[in-house]
Amino acid sequence: MVKTPEKTGPTPAPSEISPPENKIGKKYHSIFTSRLFSTGLRFTFACIMEKVKCLIIGSGPAGYTAAIYAARAGLNPVMYTGPQPGGQLMITTEVENYPGYPEGRTGPDMMEDFRQQAARFETDMRYELISKVDFSGPVHKAWTETGHEIHANTIIIATGASAKWLGIPGEQELQNMGVSACAVCDGFFFRNQEVAIVGGGDTAAEESTYLAKICSKVHLFVRRDEMRASKIMQERVAAKENLIVHWNTEAVAVEGSDAVTGVKILNNKTGETSTLPVSAFFVAIGHEPTTSIFKDWLNLDESGYILTTPGTSKTNIPGVFASGDAQDKVYRQAITAAGTGCMAALDAERYLVEQGL
Repeated sequence: MVKTPEKTGPTPAPSEISPPENKIGKKYHSIFTSRLFSTGLRFTFACIMEKVKCLIIGSGPAGYTAAIYAARAGLNPVMYTGPQPGGQLMITTEVENYPGYPEGRTGPDMMEDFRQQAARFETDMRYELISKVDFSGPVHKAWTETGHEIHANTIIIATGASAKWLGIPGEQELQNMGVSACAVCDGFFFRNQEVAIVGGGDTAAEESTYLAKICSKVHLFVRRDEMRASKIMQERVAAKENLIVHWNTEAVAVEGSDAVTGVKILNNKTGETSTLPVSAFFVAIGHEPTTSIFKDWLNLDESGYILTTPGTSKTNIPGVFASGDAQDKVYRQAITAAGTGCMAALDAERYLVEQGL
């Protein structure tokens, strides 16, 4: 079935190839090519269309939790992890607010725990990207980036969202060393210290007031002379004595080598530049859900988040369920993502029972 692999990169040691083997759905003859991201090898398989009960698109806390529940329910889930197996937690250092880890855990280690638990119940994990879908019929279709076609009775979306960044010097280099896009996740590490945050909307207002509770001083950079945040959120910002708002101010560089030591700022009215010494820099200019391939089929809000029936993971398409940050613009936490992954698997199981499948 597998032809001679064509090398596209260095061959890894056997211990580096970790995707678990598993049962797969019915296969139909043709040819497609699948690139395994973790190995750098390209293989050619003799199958083009595959039928599955449950297809999970994406991984991370939502996808892995959905896989655990779906596998234990006998749905034989097939998961396509996408280009970053484990999601945003793969670029997170310490996670201290997830129950069950009293000593804390790094994001990558936690996601490996999730992956192993999903593998234990024989989830078929594939390290590739779903690039196209068709939800026009009762059986939902999806295609990988290499052309493999999958027909699924149910689909669970767990593609997540990614933080928007400023793109300034030092921002990417100092991620997890004082630069963060989640004050709730990482603010605790800088309690009683002086920090900075950038943004002008409700997210920035909420996260800056949160930081003001635990940090000695918070500098909020707003590039205009007013905030876009709602009136009540602006009032909360104004009520914090240790929260200093810098109007008409843009962050132009994050300074530091092994840790953040300061932020260089520009007053866009006067042209003056200065550097504020801070221990951390938080970016709160919004998130972008990874949902573009679903926009022709699913109802999305103005920001691209998938709309679900309140209290469920159901989308406007029967048999298609959404979980994690792809449908959550409010909480965006690992534990809430895991919870909605559980909901999606249970909703999928009930749907299959109702359909007699």
